[in-house]
Amino acid sequence: MKFRALISVIVGLVLCVCLSGAVLAQGGGRSQSELSAVQRLEIMRSKLESMRRSLDNAIASMNARDAGDPKAKASPDDPRERLRGLDKEVGSVLGEVSDLRGKQDRSDKYDISQLDGLETSVADLSTRVQAALQSTAGERTASPTVASSAPPRKKKKGRLFGLLGGGGDDKYAELTGTVAPGRDRVLFEEAAKQVRKGSHETGRLLFSTIITTYPDSQYLPLAKLAIADSFYLEGTTSSLIQAAQAYQDWLTFFPTDPLADDAMLKVAEAEMRQMGLSDRDITHARKAEQRLKALLQQFPATPLRTQVEERLREAQESLAMHNLQIARFYYDARYAHKKGGLKGAQSRLQEIIEKYPYFCLMDEVIFRYGVTYQQEEEPDEAAKYFQQIVRDYPNSEYADKAREQLNVIGAPIPDADPIKKNLPECPQLSFTQNLLQQVTGSANVTVSKDGILISKDEKGSDLIDKAIRNNGQLPSNETPLAPVQRTAPARILPPAGSQPGTSRPRTTTPPDVSKPAPAPGSTTTKP
Repeated sequence: MKFRALISVIVGLVLCVCLSGAVLAQGGGRSQSELSAVQRLEIMRSKLESMRRSLDNAIASMNARDAGDPKAKASPDDPRERLRGLDKEVGSVLGEVSDLRGKQDRSDKYDISQLDGLETSVADLSTRVQAALQSTAGERTASPTVASSAPPRKKKKGRLFGLLGGGGDDKYAELTGTVAPGRDRVLFEEAAKQVRKGSHETGRLLFSTIITTYPDSQYLPLAKLAIADSFYLEGTTSSLIQAAQAYQDWLTFFPTDPLADDAMLKVAEAEMRQMGLSDRDITHARKAEQRLKALLQQFPATPLRTQVEERLREAQESLAMHNLQIARFYYDARYAHKKGGLKGAQSRLQEIIEKYPYFCLMDEVIFRYGVTYQQEEEPDEAAKYFQQIVRDYPNSEYADKAREQLNVIGAPIPDADPIKKNLPECPQLSFTQNLLQQVTGSANVTVSKDGILISKDEKGSDLIDKAIRNNGQLPSNETPLAPVQRTAPARILPPAGSQPGTSRPRTTTPPDVSKPAPAPGSTTTKP
């Protein structure tokens, strides 16, 4: 009895989720083209705390240097004052962010435009802090005399590597606070270790020190890319948002780098990892599709083409399913009850046929599309689509229904294409898999969770390991060829592979419905 009760609860939960999904499908889901207030505040908090740690370490290093030098005198133009002033500004803005976050948590009202002002302040501060750290790098040069004569400091417990201020392991305070020849390599190696251990913030601080303190370092381009990787590996919603931004920033500085196409793919994958189910918000699916199309257009000869095309299929499968669910709602819930909706269903089905010709449920789409013309008393137009079902989808559950409609119309029934009879069906999720997907609200995508330089598992063969062994440069035999931009025009994709979550036979050719060709930017084969 308990087991039956449990099954009843689970089935009820699935029904509730599906019903709520249908409601969302009606309106296309709540628009989230912009980040939520909580996400925006969390990103600002992360950036400000990172700036504050960098400033605190730089100031502490300069104080320690002068403390060991009895001849040091305070200067009216002491660079520490500039850093301290920035530190106060960072603290002030961080306080405002914390105040708004508190109001958000308490559901107190506040002017949403305050977030825009704070984001502008954070961006301005970030630029000024980086410039100040770079300009004061010379003042933080490590003095061998001071380093050898100063007594060793004891480690204090309760601090994270001394990065949160005061005490802790002085190894990191010295690494990030002073400048010395060859230290960029040490920072790079240590940062990679910390990211692999899961200490992402520590790794980012060490990578950032290379950028702000060693602007001529040969490790700098990879340090910028590794920061993006650290966010991507961290994998939280906030981190994935920052990962996409960091990869895009890296592309701004290094648009012709051999890894540029990898970075563009990671921007798209960061969006895909945030994709929800097709009956919910599809903003991330649309953004992923745009990024992937842009990659194929900019780098048509990229060696990543196979991966890019597979990602594009997954994103487009979600977008097509979203349109189909809305079309079902318009026809089944509205038109069937004499409340209109036929044109709405027809437009959604037409969009799928024109934009997503490899959709796994294309047999249902074409059949429903034919029905809409039949309801509009256009039998000749409807017959085209019913005939295509019989010819191209002989194993479909809609094949017999299409024959029935052709008999009603009095149109000829074509023979089934013998090649299409042996096509594999799209795999179907099990009950447990479907339930888990509904509960988590995450799309079923096969996106890699490894970064470009750093993978989740320490294998010693990542690109970052090879760069460390080669003094900050990827070996020539390991460096991928720079992707060629905008070469030959794209060609049509070969048959798309099976997609998860559906149980309909698919075709190897676009729907033959006398409609326009697939929209520009559709996936293409590797030249």
